[in-house]
Amino acid sequence: MGEIIRFKRRKPAEQHRGKTLCKSGFHKWEPVKERPFDVRRGKLVTLYRCTRCGATRTEAR
Repeated sequence: MGEIIRFKRRKPAEQHRGKTLCKSGFHKWEPVKERPFDVRRGKLVTLYRCTRCGATRTEAR
């Protein structure tokens, strides 16, 4: 018969790492590289995506 391996349960802090920050509004925004820029209404528009949760936002300059 084979050996029995005990798996460690993940602690709640390990399970939810990074998610609580985004829920509180502290996203980690990075510009999307696939679409470097877009032009709307004569303004330069950049698309940002959060590296933790995947939320997106646009910023016009």
